[in-house]
Amino acid sequence: MQPHILAIDDDPAMRELVAEYLRENEVRVTAVATGAEMNEVLASHAVDLVVLDLRLGEEDGMQLARKLREEGATPIIIVTGKQEEADRIMGLELGADDYMVKPFSPRELLARIRAVLRRYHTARELLPTREKRRAYRFAGWELNLGSRRLNSPDGQRVEVTIGEFNLLHAFCAASQRVLTREQLLDLSRLNGAEVYDRSIDVQIMRLRRKIEANPARPQYIKTERGMGYVFSVSVEVLH
Repeated sequence: MQPHILAIDDDPAMRELVAEYLRENEVRVTAVATGAEMNEVLASHAVDLVVLDLRLGEEDGMQLARKLREEGATPIIIVTGKQEEADRIMGLELGADDYMVKPFSPRELLARIRAVLRRYHTARELLPTREKRRAYRFAGWELNLGSRRLNSPDGQRVEVTIGEFNLLHAFCAASQRVLTREQLLDLSRLNGAEVYDRSIDVQIMRLRRKIEANPARPQYIKTERGMGYVFSVSVEVLH
């Protein structure tokens, strides 16, 4: 099935350009100009991904992004101007999955849409969604999914990046299962995490330094040569 993309931009020329290019590439797209129109589409249609311009005339695109994230898990790509670095950072902190800087090519937008949708497809395959999970425990460690905290066996909080948290979440959810680098990269970059870091091995190394007694001889995150990594420890699920 064609993915359904909802694009919100108050520039009619940009809406037409994006809509035409995506449709030419077998993507269903609905392009609107306001937050009210966005809400109407979301109320009546299933949307796979939202492309949201943060500058919408008199409307606050950041508020729309916050509303989208609070009400669901629909992937979001935010669009900003060259001088709006603070908006990009705030948007990613709100949980946007990627960002584009104007001007951009429709071809690049399509590539980013496909990349974000692929990550979510990987997450649906690997991460449990049918039952609510509060936390994971392994070897005395606890990963709290609600507060996004990692506590050591002695009860101390260990600081982790969003990417490291997502990685450990994936490992706990699929313990004893080999995960490829591509799968782990997709999962570590959910919700805009580690946008600039494309090396999964670097993230694995950093995570090992935080949870392994001897990172050079890991007991939890083990390498499966030619395949990927496996979390070779028993994990308890807390509901």
